[in-house]
Amino acid sequence: MEINARYTSFVAVGDSFTEGMSDGLPDGSYRGWADLLAARLAAAARPPAGESAAAPVFRYANLAVRGKLIGQIADEQCGPAAAMGADLVTLVGGLNDVLRPRCDVDRVCARFEDAAGQLAAGGGQLVLMRSPGRQGPVLERFRPRMEQLFARIDEVAVRHGAVVVDLYASRSLSDPRMWGDDRLHLNAEGHRRVAEAVWQALGQAAEPDWDTPLPAAAPPDWRARRTADLRFAREHLVPWLGRRLTGRSSGDGRPAKRPELLPYEG
Repeated sequence: MEINARYTSFVAVGDSFTEGMSDGLPDGSYRGWADLLAARLAAAARPPAGESAAAPVFRYANLAVRGKLIGQIADEQCGPAAAMGADLVTLVGGLNDVLRPRCDVDRVCARFEDAAGQLAAGGGQLVLMRSPGRQGPVLERFRPRMEQLFARIDEVAVRHGAVVVDLYASRSLSDPRMWGDDRLHLNAEGHRRVAEAVWQALGQAAEPDWDTPLPAAAPPDWRARRTADLRFAREHLVPWLGRRLTGRSSGDGRPAKRPELLPYEG
């Protein structure tokens, strides 16, 4: 789809993927693909030489909160996001639902459709994504659920004239080296590539191909793999299981990272 528009406002909704985990900053906060995309859109929105300096200032909001299910995204984020009337709005959600042991995928798809409909009513260009998956047994176990959700996303996109960024088919983002230590979220390089993928899907001038595979590397030896597995279990898997058993979420009580559509100063 050839769009190549100059956007003056952008609002992102979703879960930890859009919040930016695990693209960590020195102060302990997260950056992520949405912040990276906002920075590039802000630069592109600046008036060229000779054009009136009174052009609109680029504004950005990010309502995403880690751990949110698609119903929570629809109920808590989409109404406020649509009311902002941004030129560009992104929606990524549903993966937290389909990765749970028990999941009504038809209901997840219906809630995603509801969320997209709310955002489309805001009038901006809607961008949806087929989320990336890390190579390994987890992806294979949940692949049918994911593909059912992604098929519905494609249908919703046609209905609303949305852009779909297909990260699921990516050659590079399935590489474990693109993922953080928690094995659930992309690292800094992964988020950079997602930002580039969205940028290109919006018809903007492409930089180096975002889906170029990483150079081949020798796999880690048994000891390194074992050490990494033990660290993953201690620091990430056990806390995650604890939250599931107690009905808690990592996003409980956590505010959105940028709840208002304000001028972006990157």
